[in-house]
Amino acid sequence: MIQVNMPAAKRTVFGKGECRRLRVAKKTPAVVYSKGDVALPLQFEAAVLHKDLLFIHGRNAVVTLKIEGDEKAERHVVVQEIQKAPTVEQVLHVDFLEIELDKPVSLNVPLRLTGVARGVEFGGELTVSKESVVLRGCPLDIPDEIVADITSLDKGGKGLTCADLTIPANIQLLDNPAQVCAVVI
Repeated sequence: MIQVNMPAAKRTVFGKGECRRLRVAKKTPAVVYSKGDVALPLQFEAAVLHKDLLFIHGRNAVVTLKIEGDEKAERHVVVQEIQKAPTVEQVLHVDFLEIELDKPVSLNVPLRLTGVARGVEFGGELTVSKESVVLRGCPLDIPDEIVADITSLDKGGKGLTCADLTIPANIQLLDNPAQVCAVVI
């Protein structure tokens, strides 16, 4: 899993009007939620936040927030939700969820199929029925993606199941192992 450091500052203004003024000043409001604690309002430099969010777009990432004015030196979070303007390329608000690096979490991990199936070369059609799998483990141990080689798939064969995927030893697959990920028909 990739790690990204982001600088932030505590936000002292609240409400629709004040958040609009923040955006005019090239800052983006955000909130960090954690289990049972009070939500922590933040503000980011809009250009830096946008660049960092583009870097982690579509991938699971542990974000280390270095918050100016916070009692904790750094907080480890994952992006929970990004609110964007519908007409322009602008981030309006970001929600983060604080995590502990030594506690297991469940995440969707994309499945990347490599190679050309043997059955496709003989006139078959590859059908992909699963594009991601759910894995459980410590956040830094979960891979960015699961890579599966499909060159051995024959036309009309049993296909590639979740049980056929190579999962790291300290990670648990939560999906049904018998579920088919790809098959050549």
